[in-house]
Amino acid sequence: MAPFTVLIPARLASTRLPNKPLAALGDAPMVVRVAQRALKSQARRTVVACDSPQILEACAAHGVEAILTRDDHASGSDRLAEACALLGLDGEDLVVNVQGDEPLIDPPLIDAVAGLLHAAPAASMSTAAHAIDSVDDLRNPNVVKVVCDTQGYALYFSRAPIPWWRDGNAGGVPSLPVAPAPLRHVGIYGYRAGFLRRFPGLPPAPIEQTEALEQLRAMWHGHRIAVHVTDHAPGPGVDTAQDLERVRQLF
Repeated sequence: MAPFTVLIPARLASTRLPNKPLAALGDAPMVVRVAQRALKSQARRTVVACDSPQILEACAAHGVEAILTRDDHASGSDRLAEACALLGLDGEDLVVNVQGDEPLIDPPLIDAVAGLLHAAPAASMSTAAHAIDSVDDLRNPNVVKVVCDTQGYALYFSRAPIPWWRDGNAGGVPSLPVAPAPLRHVGIYGYRAGFLRRFPGLPPAPIEQTEALEQLRAMWHGHRIAVHVTDHAPGPGVDTAQDLERVRQLF
């Protein structure tokens, strides 16, 4: 396994669930739980990139490394770019972005995303996906789909049902296509640090703005994204108060 660093962006100003990184899961805040999972991966270093002293203090209290970044970043990738600069990561250094609201992230999935990027020198990024097994998920615009080429690079990401099964979908989306199986995108990303530091400076792409999917900016500008297809769905993330209660039951 090539050396890599896990970065976990965390901000207090969550729209749907304020102070989400500090929400208690058992005897530790959520951002700490995410870091504890990442520490079980093969990463050489796990760092929380946060926007507030409160998160910094909570991490320190549980022995988790954290750095303070600006509080006015427009996106998580902007925060990660600053974190790379603060940590001196650049060039071909590998970084895996684990979202700060994924306290049940599977450590081997982190390793797989990092390993795939190391093995795919033509890619600037890597990510993950798994087969969709529900028509409701295929229809759901909050479930992001990805279509890959024969080498496992992403061709496109969309909130729409893709690939579009012309004959089977004539009446809407009555059933799942048999082949290729539609893939649900999993929001974990590997980056080459040099690309990540440049990424916020790339002009936003029209397709990125249409789909509200930031990864399309990379593809619009000619960067390739390698996709690891996992056999099972990851544990639930936390976006809402209902999600938080469901995950709390597991702790």
